[in-house]
Amino acid sequence: MTREEKSQVIQDLTAVLADTNTLYLADISGLDAQTTSNLRRACFKAGVQLSVVKNTLLAKAMEASDKEFGDLPTVLKGNTSMMISEAANAPAKLIKEFRKKADKPLLKGAFAEESVYIGDDQLESLVNIKSREELIGEIIGLLQSPAKNVISALQSGGQTLSGIIKTLSEKE
Repeated sequence: MTREEKSQVIQDLTAVLADTNTLYLADISGLDAQTTSNLRRACFKAGVQLSVVKNTLLAKAMEASDKEFGDLPTVLKGNTSMMISEAANAPAKLIKEFRKKADKPLLKGAFAEESVYIGDDQLESLVNIKSREELIGEIIGLLQSPAKNVISALQSGGQTLSGIIKTLSEKE
């Protein structure tokens, strides 16, 4: 690969890193062709972009990026696959589900919700991250709850009041 090609790849990776808030680095080495194909298919279905990257080029792209990746460049050793997704927990759920059938991919590190996670032991924490949509749904539910209680109290009170008036008018 020539210097110009490397420079172009670094620029492309830097642009990708600028556009994403979720980046997972995983080790998928040792998977046979069929298992790798199944992983790629699962990634496609889950909306996760999977690509194999050169460690040195990704490290340089991380340096050039405006984001703070902390210790994430330290995990760039051996074979590295980059997983990018809109939802912060989608790649973690995919890795966890896929590892029920195979022993890989192993999580090297992740950058999700502006936090850095290092090591495979962080997988469970990443699975439990709530997506933006889930958080918005919870907030809307919490905001609607008091309003629903007030409305139902007013409606039941109105029915009770109308029932009393109706009973009194029938007695006369």
